[in-house]
Amino acid sequence: MRKLIALLILSVFALSACTSIVQTQIVSSESFDINNWDSIVAAANGQTVNWYIWGGSESINSFVDNFYGEALKDRYNITLNRVPVADTVDAVNQVLSEKQAGKDPGAVDLIWINGENFATLKQADLLYRDWANKLPNSQYVNWDNPAINRDFGTPVDFQESPWSSAQFQFIYDSARMQPEELPRSYAQLKNWAIKNPGRFTYIAPGPGAFQGTRFVKGALFEISGGADQWATFDQTTWDKWSPELWAYFNEIKPYLWRQGETYPKDENELHSLFANKEVDFSITQAIVGAGALVEQGLVPQTSKAFVFEDYMIGDFNYVGIPSNAPNKAAALVLANLILEPEFQAAQILPENGFGLGFGIDINQVTDTASTTLLADASKKLGDAATSPSDLAKSLVGDSAAQYQSLIEEGWRQYVLLNSK
Repeated sequence: MRKLIALLILSVFALSACTSIVQTQIVSSESFDINNWDSIVAAANGQTVNWYIWGGSESINSFVDNFYGEALKDRYNITLNRVPVADTVDAVNQVLSEKQAGKDPGAVDLIWINGENFATLKQADLLYRDWANKLPNSQYVNWDNPAINRDFGTPVDFQESPWSSAQFQFIYDSARMQPEELPRSYAQLKNWAIKNPGRFTYIAPGPGAFQGTRFVKGALFEISGGADQWATFDQTTWDKWSPELWAYFNEIKPYLWRQGETYPKDENELHSLFANKEVDFSITQAIVGAGALVEQGLVPQTSKAFVFEDYMIGDFNYVGIPSNAPNKAAALVLANLILEPEFQAAQILPENGFGLGFGIDINQVTDTASTTLLADASKKLGDAATSPSDLAKSLVGDSAAQYQSLIEEGWRQYVLLNSK
């Protein structure tokens, strides 16, 4: 009898263990259909999503915890585990080391990522594929725009989903100029500079001064008739258009501040010249336009941001899911939540401690409640900010990385050192 009882007990434990193993396998496997959102939400119920994110900003950390963390728990019964890293490359190395060790599933569900780090994981085939366009809220993403579908020249291929953005803009003083007087293209800027000698300058392109390089790239896009051709490197295209680029900047050089003999080395120097009324324009990349600079006392109270009609270069940062992520369903739900107009509206507001630009194209949002939220948030940015609609219309992506040094070295040789 005792032997029978013992066997029964062992059988129960064995069955329990088998059940536990099966449950573990179900949880760690992709028990959802990527084309069926309801199945993804069901699979994510009760999961913990491990988001590896740069931890250097307390305001961003707080935004993530208070907005996404609470919504995930309340709406989907998902727990957010924000894993702060000193540098995104730490999260990338974590995934790379897991691959070498054959660890699947790994530890990372989602990474805040872009640029070189994205390219590294994509090249190693360590990113979950073909998911970003399957999110319900991807309807708000303008995937046709190379600024979105290429990440610093690397095709996104729906292996990452946008979170936020930054975009090149100009700043003017509304006490000195009226909107109708502002140039709205590089061609108009040249004419304005010639008519107003000494009142314009720009940051010298070079390492550590990407804003200056970005300004020159925008001119290259306009002169050559489009930005798309610069998304991949082609030496022949560069050889064709670079002489015209240098010709443009040499034409305006005599009419610049100090006749182009010297240039501001960074934004702060340009802000100072602008604030001292030595020049009529400065620049920013912030969604708040001139607002933060006004609050810091770096530019006049009457300063406002504006953009050209086209070729205003912007870049996006994204979230990516490793191919060995243990909780892909929860990661997908979080990535979709990030694109929710409600949270996109919240993230642009400095009062929430974030203040980054939209990851979505607000022109693609049509329902009344969402458009009202986005409009109200945009109004709170104040008159110092560029209209989000204007930003979206003028947005273009950056060029392929190989052009960076060609532009910086070429500008130095053919413009800065050109004595003609």
